Amino acid sequence: MTAISQITELFSRWIDAVVAFVVGFVRRFASSNAVDVSEEADGSFVIRKAGGGAMERPLERVRIVDGQVVGAHPDGVEKMLRGGRADIVLRPARFMFRPLELPQRAAEFLDGVVRAQIDRLTPWSAAEAAFGWSTPAQAGADRIVVTVAATARAVLLPYVQALTTLGARSVSVSTLPPGADVAGAPIKVLEQSVGGALDVHRVRRIVVTVLVVAALAAGLSLAASAMVGANLGARQDELARRIAERRAAIRSGRDRGELAATPLLALERRKYESPSTVIVLDALSQILPDHTYVIELRVEGDKLRVTGITRDAPGLIRLMEQNPLFSRATFFAPTTRSPSDPGERFHIEAHIEPLQAPPS
Repeated sequence: MTAISQITELFSRWIDAVVAFVVGFVRRFASSNAVDVSEEADGSFVIRKAGGGAMERPLERVRIVDGQVVGAHPDGVEKMLRGGRADIVLRPARFMFRPLELPQRAAEFLDGVVRAQIDRLTPWSAAEAAFGWSTPAQAGADRIVVTVAATARAVLLPYVQALTTLGARSVSVSTLPPGADVAGAPIKVLEQSVGGALDVHRVRRIVVTVLVVAALAAGLSLAASAMVGANLGARQDELARRIAERRAAIRSGRDRGELAATPLLALERRKYESPSTVIVLDALSQILPDHTYVIELRVEGDKLRVTGITRDAPGLIRLMEQNPLFSRATFFAPTTRSPSDPGERFHIEAHIEPLQAPPS
């Protein structure tokens, strides 16, 4: 059970890391229109384009009353906010701050720990409160301390509504701890998106859904692969069995019921009965005299046809008959003589005898 809990915890932390990366990446590049909204001591708000020096950025000074922005240039404020991200920094007086000391390992899952402690630290439940925490600081051996900032969610909603009404697609609310430097890291207590902008919980649900669908698809793929593999294995075994049976039938001669008719013996018989062209050429080179040269030679089955020029054509018949490789030598065309030829043009045909009989 402990191993399962550890695996579940690691998986949840991995999901949180993926969601944080996706949300941060999209929010960083989806829109370059970021606006800083900071509350002054008199309760008014200064709205500036994010980036650059504070003195170089154009600003609007407004008030937010009952969920509406009241100022001298509402069109200019709307133009600055439309389609962008608004980061509101409220005065610390609007929040309750509580230190929370925790073990060192709690830094890995502060969200769950702080959420579970909100009922004890503040008058509100986790659902009613908007809260955040500062960067953990060392508080001794294996201990850390964070500052929790919290207020009622209902207190912040009018500010969020006022900015989203003017066209802001996402609004984040943060504050600085009491006595902190203005340039210090603020504590974010609320983040809300409008009109399809990315939300952490929504992205988490999407990521988990995608992972579940991918796991189901992988399971179905593995099952289908196993079934196809089993089917292919069975077909391969059947093919191997048929090949083995066929080879056995060829060797035993069962195809036609007689040993001499098997394809293997037929090939062996053909090997012995078919004349070898190399042997025929070697025999002719020994038979034909020096005054004879061959113009054309053909071996067709067991028949040899030779065309050439010689001084004694009839003598070639006698020489071929004396060789045991040839028999029934004869002229298959008339012997002729041309004035340009050094001898008689002959056309001799002979039967080629097999060298030895095939084994029985």
